[in-house]
Amino acid sequence: MLQNKAYAAYANNKIMTASPAELTLMLYDGAIKFCNIAIMAVEKEDIQQAHTNIRKVERIIEEFQSTLDDKYPVSKDFNNVYTYLHRRLVEANIKKDKEILEEVTRGKRLCRLHATETSCMCHR
Repeated sequence: MLQNKAYAAYANNKIMTASPAELTLMLYDGAIKFCNIAIMAVEKEDIQQAHTNIRKVERIIEEFQSTLDDKYPVSKDFNNVYTYLHRRLVEANIKKDKEILEEVTRGKRLCRLHATETSCMCHR
């Protein structure tokens, strides 16, 4: 129990002291993690867990879209990708489709890579 509290304090401190770029990368990592959990849930036919984790990814993508900074031309490209990924997530959630979730996971990995290269400048 004490170990859990220590980890929670560490995780909270990590978030509170992170730069905007680091927070963006943490959100990408979270989206990838929740997509992977949803994939495993679909494989186990755990509909509720799949739904819950797909919704978590959708909310992260919505947050990304709401924080795009329009003064950077690449923001429009990111918005188009996020819109596409969000649509695919909705479809994956309706169909509980593992292949679509794998596609979204690949897309999030590519976005994360690009965000790392551009220092996450297009997000406020």
